[in-house]
Amino acid sequence: MPGDQSIAKQQFYGNRGNHFWKIMFTIFKESYSVSYEERKAFLKKHKIALWNVLSSCMREGSSDAKITNETINDFVDFHNQYPNIRHVFFESKSASNYFHKYTTQHEGISYKILPSTSGLNAGISFDQKVEMWKVVAQTANSLY
Repeated sequence: MPGDQSIAKQQFYGNRGNHFWKIMFTIFKESYSVSYEERKAFLKKHKIALWNVLSSCMREGSSDAKITNETINDFVDFHNQYPNIRHVFFESKSASNYFHKYTTQHEGISYKILPSTSGLNAGISFDQKVEMWKVVAQTANSLY
């Protein structure tokens, strides 16, 4: 689930301390942008969709560890609407855990857990995260 700042801004990865956007622009070797409209265009250009595993939950603060009363998004309908999806990357172990708790993998899709891009995930350096996230660019580039 998005954190408080992302919810307030109505933007994926809206917290300035989160490295998601910097990592994405880095792995695709493009100039970083702070414009949310340009960020969305960047994702569309590279055929990348963002979607939360959970559609709703109760949570105090922004920590995934404090999530209760969660409801998963409808992945069956999502895959029916977008049958060409071949790769799903979870942005954390928590996202993967919630997905696997409530649904099953869809045939023909590969699933991979990547390290959280949160600035609070200090156990892995920015450069290490970039290296691990390069699989997204490699996968996207293979689609062209």
